[in-house]
Order: sequence, then C-alpha cells, then structure tokens
Amino acid sequence: MLITEEGHFQTDELTINMGPQHPSTHGVLRVELLSDGEIVKGAYPDIGYLHRCFEKHCETRDYIQTVPFADRMDYVAAMNMELGLCMTYEKLLGTEIPERGQYIRVIMAELNRIASHLLSVGTYGIDIGAFTPFLYCFRDREHILRIFEEICGARLLYNYIRPGGSSRDLSRGMLDKIKEFCHYFKDQLDEINQLVSGNAIFVKRTADIGVISPDLAISYGFSGPNLRGSGYNWDLRKDMPYLVYDKIDFDVCLGEGEEGTVGDCWNRYYVRVKEMYQSLRILEQAVEQIPDGDFMAKVAKSIKPDGECYLATECPRGALGYHVIGDGSKKPYRVKAKSPCFITTSSIDEVCSGMMLADVVAYLGSIDIVLGEVDR
Repeated sequence: MLITEEGHFQTDELTINMGPQHPSTHGVLRVELLSDGEIVKGAYPDIGYLHRCFEKHCETRDYIQTVPFADRMDYVAAMNMELGLCMTYEKLLGTEIPERGQYIRVIMAELNRIASHLLSVGTYGIDIGAFTPFLYCFRDREHILRIFEEICGARLLYNYIRPGGSSRDLSRGMLDKIKEFCHYFKDQLDEINQLVSGNAIFVKRTADIGVISPDLAISYGFSGPNLRGSGYNWDLRKDMPYLVYDKIDFDVCLGEGEEGTVGDCWNRYYVRVKEMYQSLRILEQAVEQIPDGDFMAKVAKSIKPDGECYLATECPRGALGYHVIGDGSKKPYRVKAKSPCFITTSSIDEVCSGMMLADVVAYLGSIDIVLGEVDR
C-alpha cells in the first residue's frame, strides 16, 4: 500500500487465480482476476482444461458412432446435445421422422431441460451461500434421472436419440409416470420458487449485479436464458419451430425486472425458474397428444450423406448449432459445434470489471456455463 502526495491511500493491484478447480466455476475454468482490494479491475477466463477434441473425433468415426461424443459436451443436458446433432444428420439425409418419434424427442428434451435448470438453480444457491435449495433441487432431479434410466438405461450420458428417431420406444407405462412426475413437480417447484426467489439475502446478492443490456447480449451473441434474461424475446422453439413445438402451446420466458434490473443475475436465474413451469406445460400436452405408430424412420445402419448444412436447437443454455459437411463417405468430413456457453464465457471480463470480488461468483453462476461444452 502506498500513500500519494495528497495523503491518500493507494493499493497495489493483485492477481488472483480463481480455479481451475474452484467450486463456484461450475467446472474446470480458470479465471485470472486482477483486483484492487475488493474491486475487480479485470477478469480473464482461461479455458481448455476439459478439452476432448469433440469435433476431430467426429471426423474419425461413423456418423452413428459420433452421437455419444455429443453427450459429453453439455453432460447435464445430454439429450439436447444428441438431438441437435441427429437432426443435422437427418437434414443432410432428407429423412422425415415419424410423428411419434418427434413427440418422444420433445418429451426427452423438456425433461432434460428441467433437470438441467434444477442443477443450475440448486448449485447457484450454494454459490450464494444457501444449501437447502440444492437438496430440494437434487431430490426432484432424481425423479427425472430415474425416468431416463428406465427408458434408456443411463442416468447422465444417454446415447438415446439416434439418426432417424431414438434407440427404442417409450417403455410400458412410461407416459403415466411422466404424468405423475408433472403433477408431483408443480408443487415442489412452487416450494423451491418461494424458498429462493424472494429470499432477502438471495435478492441482495443477485439483483442489480452483472447487468447485461439487450444490445450487449446481442453483440456478444448470447442466446437462451442469458439472452431472454435481458428481456430479448428469442426462442428457437417459437421463432424457428422444429419437431412438433408448433403444435404445443407455451410461453417464452423473459426477464421482467420483478426484482432488480432486467438483465441482472436475479433475472437470469428467474427466467430458468419460469422455464421449468413452461416445460411442464409442454410435457403435459406432449403426453396427451403423442400418437401411436413408428418411433423410428427407416435409416441405413451406415449412413453416407453428401452435402453441407447448419442446424440449431434451443438447449437449456442457449442455441446450440452444428455445422456438418458430408462427402458421401461413412464418416463426416467436417463437424463444427457452436457453443452458447463459449460465447457467454467471453463476456466475463467486460461484465465483471468494476465488480466486487464476491459478485464475480454471482455472475458466473447466473450465466450457467458447462465447461464440457465450452472446451468441446
């Protein structure tokens, strides 16, 4: 510490390494923090600790063999990762999925969206210092994981959605179990919402912190809850409908400033809470509307598409896009994944500069990144 000629105290800047295994970085992310006392002067994310060479691996395997690699990007929303990749392959092939198969995909995607948001809300509570919401969220997430386990045999990495449909039909009585879950979870979600959203300490730690304006969010390329938390209405399920989302009634959830400022940490958190209510609406309608019939289109065991296409789907953390080039062989010539988490990670320095150190933790939790998808 120095004393200037005017007699004021002047502190030295200190570099702090947050991670790569800090509990609030939600994965192996390293953030190099330049601090002046408790004030952050710069925050520089350092990624790559979880790099698994997803894109290159896909270019050395048959198309169907690449699906398990997609699971391991956003490993808490693996159904959504598989869905986008398989739909991209189907677009290249010109394959039409049977209606039952489309409904099954919607059901799996929305169940996984709820499971992902429960993980986000529960761990965000721990970041802020609240332990009870974590227990409640994981208790309810367990119901979804048991449904997945019964459907496909796996709890985390599923390899269930395949080019043409899915690996198997829904097991007997599964639709009734999903109905029971929806009925059960409504009250539990109300309880979690009441426990966390209006809590005075939680609101104090998140409201008016890490405000991202719609213009800033768009300039970075934000999508998903992080974009909608800033009040910008953009959801691929509504704006560029795929599967049978155009046959289902649901609302796009936006940050509305019930607490704090639109675009702050609280509003990003609350968009995810509201999305879980909408996912329940989608599930209830999909379970009622799902028709009988084939769940899988006729697709060759070794597919050999020729051409190039890009396709994006609305995943729990934003718009995940796949760019695939096929050269007529049984392996993709090129696979590129556009990661919404990679984009939001790039905003850390601009948003966190000028914050208090403790608020960096609140911001990182609010953007809900998964490092498997960032590093790919």
